Amino acid sequence: MGERKAYPSDLTDEQWAVVGPFLEAWKGKHPSVSGHAGRYSLREIVNAIFYQNRTGCQWAYLPHDLPPKSATYYYFALWRDDGTDQAIHDLLRCQAREKAGRREDPSAIIMDTQSVRAANHVPAATTGKKVPGRKRGLAVDALGLIIAVVVTAASVTDTAIGVRLLDKVVEHTPTVTRAWVDAGFKHDLGIHGAVLGVDVEVVKRSDSRPGFVPIAKRWVVEQVNGTLMLHRRLAREYESRPESSVSRTLWASTANLVRRLTGTSTPSWR
Repeated sequence: MGERKAYPSDLTDEQWAVVGPFLEAWKGKHPSVSGHAGRYSLREIVNAIFYQNRTGCQWAYLPHDLPPKSATYYYFALWRDDGTDQAIHDLLRCQAREKAGRREDPSAIIMDTQSVRAANHVPAATTGKKVPGRKRGLAVDALGLIIAVVVTAASVTDTAIGVRLLDKVVEHTPTVTRAWVDAGFKHDLGIHGAVLGVDVEVVKRSDSRPGFVPIAKRWVVEQVNGTLMLHRRLAREYESRPESSVSRTLWASTANLVRRLTGTSTPSWR
């Protein structure tokens, strides 16, 4: 940490003890060609990613006592492209499930999509023509832990996103045999699920009860979407590449997992 004052989003010593070993192992497998250890510690790089995720600031507005864009983006992009962000997230998710008395991998998931408006600089080719934004598709387990993320243009149908989510889930978590979705996902998704060995069940909203009514099973993924919005970088689409939006989601979820595993919390800005 050095001598700087900690930000609320910073990793505590206890939290770094959870994340650090994975990144130190990664660093051991990726030594610098020059043999130089690097000017910034990996812990400070993660702190900068967490800070930007939480506050939503632009790259140029990262505080001067955190690593600059040149260093932070280098690692952010590197870990995005080599799958390190996904690997760390999934390992921590397994630990969180075990801590909750569950098996490492789930047998059932809940899927949903959320539309997010895009900033002006986001390439139109990666958003939609009628609605300038993207959709974030999530597959989560019964504990609200993210199993898969898909980010697409807002014009892509929920069913198409559901197909991509199921493909990801089956590839990385083959223990899943059931998925719950809302009525926005069409019959074709059920057929695709059957081919993959996943039973897709539509959970419909009740029209007989007025006001907000939590829906059995589906409320979990809706709660996760709400929690992700506490990370302002996810409240709007700022990333030029959908892959970066996926990585942002994984890092936000990783921050939540670390707090869950250590029994700590991050103060809200509200």
